[in-house]
Amino acid sequence: MKAVLIGATGATGKELLALLLADAAVTQIIALVRRPLPVEYDKLKTYIINFDDKETWKSFVTGDVAFSCLGTTLKAAGSKEAQYKVDYTYQYAFAESAKENGVQKLLLVSAGMANTGSMFFYSRIKGELEKSIQALNFKSLVMFRPGLLSRPQTNRSAEKLSEATLSFFNRLGLLKKMAPLPVQQLANLMLHYAKQTQQGTQIIEAAQILQEVKVIA
Repeated sequence: MKAVLIGATGATGKELLALLLADAAVTQIIALVRRPLPVEYDKLKTYIINFDDKETWKSFVTGDVAFSCLGTTLKAAGSKEAQYKVDYTYQYAFAESAKENGVQKLLLVSAGMANTGSMFFYSRIKGELEKSIQALNFKSLVMFRPGLLSRPQTNRSAEKLSEATLSFFNRLGLLKKMAPLPVQQLANLMLHYAKQTQQGTQIIEAAQILQEVKVIA
């Protein structure tokens, strides 16, 4: 399997890259990044790109399967416009390039409650991205809608508070379907689905993700 990936420096993408590198079934990995990766492997080809200039990188988006793990927060982006670029524009450009170059399968990290009609900006972006990518008609499209992601050594205070709160309720037997999900488990599930032969569009909701990561662990 030959894979192409964006978001390799993010929490989920970093875990996914490690899994891809360790998997003998994956013969080549193309990573499109905005800054250098701290690893080098014979089967890893890294391109440092400017996502705003699609014409300079679209030809690199080739392989059997494409993984889109790019994402940011409003705080990190600095504005809604900047967040929209990362969470919609860049990812759609990547998906469009993959389709144009004959990639058969795309796996996307979306978000729980993604909806084009949402009152929440982030959920609305993800809903728009899902809708646009579905219109590209990939042979196989898998979109993951995780709830709260548990990121190793996160410095985001809101994430820490949310994770602690949910974990407390989980210990009481409450909100089990909203339990924090370690990014390593999500990455493992993505690789599992990448190896499946099912065609069409699959949307994997948060509750299903939590169930399936236990089965494949």
